[in-house]
Amino acid sequence: MQGQDHGLARALDNTLIQLCEGALEDGRPVSLELPIRNVNRTVGTMLGHELTKRYGGKGLPDDTISLYFTGSAGQSFGAFVPRGMTLRLEGDANDYVGKGLSGGRIIVRPPKSAPFRAEDNIVAGNVILYGATAGEVFLRGLVGERFCVRNSGAYAVVEGVGDHGCEYMTGGRVLVLGATGRNFAAGMSGGVAYLLDADAERINPEMVDLEELDADDENLVRDLLGRHAAETGSPVASALLEDWRPERYTRVIPRDYKRVLSAMREAEQSGRDANELIMGALRG
Repeated sequence: MQGQDHGLARALDNTLIQLCEGALEDGRPVSLELPIRNVNRTVGTMLGHELTKRYGGKGLPDDTISLYFTGSAGQSFGAFVPRGMTLRLEGDANDYVGKGLSGGRIIVRPPKSAPFRAEDNIVAGNVILYGATAGEVFLRGLVGERFCVRNSGAYAVVEGVGDHGCEYMTGGRVLVLGATGRNFAAGMSGGVAYLLDADAERINPEMVDLEELDADDENLVRDLLGRHAAETGSPVASALLEDWRPERYTRVIPRDYKRVLSAMREAEQSGRDANELIMGALRG
């Protein structure tokens, strides 16, 4: 038998773990600036593992560990990172950004010196936020296919997605400030997506309804726009805030999920058993 070399000894996270020792030991805030290359894969994952071993699922307060990278990130940038870690990238990233995100924060934007319009160019690859459970991601630019597939709890803002966006999504909130590819919301059973100037022909209608925003939706979308502008410097988000027109946005919500939310509100107001009302709503 011959042992396999997975290259972990050469992983960038080994350096991160050493430099973040204060945060890991007693929760002291740490801020670092580092270059990154596309050979650096799963950056933040091993560090996140060390954080979770010490602090469990609750993690640390947001931004306790703040990592600022410049360059091109390899696959699975920020995969599985827990609460307490924020990864900012000025550059671009490969596939699987934020895979399994479990409470951390990820922000990706092109270089400040870039001569191109971010909203017209790819900033990250395919299958972003696959299987994420919590946390948030702000992406200034376009991304590839299967954005937020199987997302069950993360919040995300992006400026355009490829085919099959929000496929099999079960939770979380997604705001798309640009065009979507074909088959958006296929198999989507939970969570809510908000689309700017939605093209209904590109949305899979089998399990979802397309609706106008209500007051709560408007507040959430405006909050996400403000945070996206602040985190990424996005002129798209800034312009949409200055010219706020809620009628431009469409809420994409699964029908069964909408019934569940309605039953939960009824249970809260009436004091009746929530499970009973939910099962009744799903049967109806």
